[in-house]
Amino acid sequence: MDVTGIAQTATTIADTGTKQAVGIAVLKKAQDIAASSASALIEAIPPVQNLPSHLGNNINTKA
Repeated sequence: MDVTGIAQTATTIADTGTKQAVGIAVLKKAQDIAASSASALIEAIPPVQNLPSHLGNNINTKA
């Protein structure tokens, strides 16, 4: 076996592992940003109005 080839293979494997770790870290950060954006959107929804209880019970199908 060629020692240079083994060293090159080991370096390539290490680089691949580093690239995967960076990719996973970026994905987790993107998920965190998406979660906080979703939370902000949910909190921005106005509160439900207190409507009379008879509203919304019937549907006019002849209109």
